[in-house]
Amino acid sequence: MFETLRNAFRVKEIRKRILYTFFMLIVIRIGSQLPIPGVNGDLFAEWFKNQTANGLGFFDAVTGGSFLNMSIFALNITPYITSSIIMQLLTIAIPALEELQRDGEDGRKKIVKITRFVTIALALVQSITMVVGFSRSGYLTQNNPLTWIMIVTSLTAGSAVLMWFGERITENGVGNGISIVLTINIISRIPNDLSALGKQFVSGKSIPKGTVAVLIIAAIIIAMVLFVVLLQGAERRIPVQYSKKVQGRKQVGGQSTYIPLKVNTSGVIPVIFAQSIMQTPVIIASLVGANQGTGFWSKVLAGLSQSNWCNPDQPVYSIGLIVYILMIVAFAYFYTQITFNPLEIADNMKKSGGFIPGIRPGKPTSDYLNQILNFIVFIGAVGLSIIAFVPIFFNGVFNADVSFGGTSIIIIVGVIIETLKQIESQMKVRYYKGFLTD
Repeated sequence: MFETLRNAFRVKEIRKRILYTFFMLIVIRIGSQLPIPGVNGDLFAEWFKNQTANGLGFFDAVTGGSFLNMSIFALNITPYITSSIIMQLLTIAIPALEELQRDGEDGRKKIVKITRFVTIALALVQSITMVVGFSRSGYLTQNNPLTWIMIVTSLTAGSAVLMWFGERITENGVGNGISIVLTINIISRIPNDLSALGKQFVSGKSIPKGTVAVLIIAAIIIAMVLFVVLLQGAERRIPVQYSKKVQGRKQVGGQSTYIPLKVNTSGVIPVIFAQSIMQTPVIIASLVGANQGTGFWSKVLAGLSQSNWCNPDQPVYSIGLIVYILMIVAFAYFYTQITFNPLEIADNMKKSGGFIPGIRPGKPTSDYLNQILNFIVFIGAVGLSIIAFVPIFFNGVFNADVSFGGTSIIIIVGVIIETLKQIESQMKVRYYKGFLTD
């Protein structure tokens, strides 16, 4: 990684892109500290610290502390991520959007434009919901329509500006801008979490106990990172052979290649889907104050909250963890099915004269790919479940409450790997261009 960055800084064009990305991230981090006028930040921060809903902790992590600070970037890029996922799903369900996706660059630009409008709509709905919750809870400095409009406008505009920043980074910087913004937000919260772990397990302990605690924490984090790297890079390569064709006096084709099927075909999407569905009711109930009491629905909300899972004193709430893991597995299969079409791949191979050795072209090839895909998707889903389970286990058993967890590690590792690959590809393209012009 460091060798790649060192070589990249030697290239003027890539160095400019890296520095552009760096300065844009500085601007974003500054904006994350600018509070929204009209919200009593002290009261909100006090309420937030007293919350046991772990979904709020993760939401604050992906916003880089903007939510806790109630800054103009409090919503961050979560509306854009949600709208992108919605558009991806609608592209499969709506034929008109599917046609746009097949229209090439022009179709892609139209889909991006629609995604922006959906992002603004989602940000508007979320900001209105937050203002209603703040108004009922007394977190506004002045509870009047003008203050409501000011807060809604600030939150929606902040999300739109971050979306614009992300697109500019993609265009003029390195890597995927939205992913980099999300990653830097998560990374910005890690020092605070490590400091909290140090105070809880190391501070005040004897030197031997403190040393053992540090080694255990470091070993768990390193093991998680290595496991994520292994899961992200693992793939099953399906060999493909192309038959030879005679064109004029020459024979063309006959080369061998492969279809790379990633073990974790859906990335972190299943975890985000499952976590969103489980935690959204908890977050809404916390904002409007509906999570108080001992009734049936209060117990249901407690079972949905990650902070109550793996708690030895209340094992019944761990049923929510079982539902959470089952949802991860189900969404892994669902997302893979809508993004990977074995029948289409089999048809394209047949038209190009390609075949899998030992498998007949057409439907047998499609069935074979489906069989392999179902197997590796299950392995990937189990891997995702393990990564999601480990932080929850330590949070529940040892009360090691941190905002970053398995989902955050997957995002950080995945984005760093993809960004480095993009830098390397840009360097190769430049090398080839220089070779051709010499």
